Amino acid sequence: MDQINTCITALREAAPDIDIMQNEPMSRHTTFAIGGPADLFVQPKTRRELAGTLGVLRARGIPFLLLGNGSNMLVADAGVRGAVVCTTELDEVRIGEDCTLVAEAGALLGRVARRAQRAGLTGVEFAGGIPGSLGGAVFMNAGAYDGQMAGIVEQTEYLDETGALHTLTGEEHGFGYRRSVFRDHPDWTVVRSTLRLQQGDPAAILDRMNDLAQRRREKQPLNFPSAGSTFKRPEGYFAGRLIEDAGLKGVSVGAAQVSEKHAGFLINRGGATCDDMLRLIELVQQRVKEAFGVQLECEVRIIR
Repeated sequence: MDQINTCITALREAAPDIDIMQNEPMSRHTTFAIGGPADLFVQPKTRRELAGTLGVLRARGIPFLLLGNGSNMLVADAGVRGAVVCTTELDEVRIGEDCTLVAEAGALLGRVARRAQRAGLTGVEFAGGIPGSLGGAVFMNAGAYDGQMAGIVEQTEYLDETGALHTLTGEEHGFGYRRSVFRDHPDWTVVRSTLRLQQGDPAAILDRMNDLAQRRREKQPLNFPSAGSTFKRPEGYFAGRLIEDAGLKGVSVGAAQVSEKHAGFLINRGGATCDDMLRLIELVQQRVKEAFGVQLECEVRIIR
């Protein structure tokens, strides 16, 4: 605790206006609505504060977890030891030159898509309904409806493990299915990205976004906390179909349940614990393996 208090003092000295909370429940900051308390929960408001925060934590040997909107994360019931650094206050979105859009790591994808639409830029509509932030989307090459970040990210500024600022361009991102070079370098921190889009008609872009939103409402259990698709798509299969065909729709462990609306979604029906969700994940993997010989790989990051 002395180490934490000393760290708080150092953070206040580095950034007097920074938001710092102790023992903050992570269930308030993840779309699963699951997770115990973080020793420290820190919200820098500027890129300078972000760099300063990471520098203080590294200098004092305090482990930290970077968090955007918490949309692809399952946090242990015991919480997070050390610090959680939340980037949601770093949310600037601006239109650049030559059909580009520049967004900071904490900008929500829905906001990015709406800003592009108003500017008559097309290409990011697929991301409008993904409940994540730009940084997390780049980290995992988020995608939906035949679109993915790999198709629109032109360059990304990031801080390395020493706090130095670098820029990746094009293929240097190492994008693949639900991965990027940032998965191989967890000590790198996305600061902002430039998206390469195309000119389009704002009304037609809005129609496309509304159509995708309607399809989500019809097919996905948006009225329950979840992390979206829980499992990666196995080559040659669809995870949701395999789970449904294994007879698992509606199966529960505690308050964690395989959605009755879309079997690819595991949901929190209210008060689910991380242990509930982990046991349900293991049950689904076991049953699908037994029925079809397919090993489902978790897409959700498990923090424990």
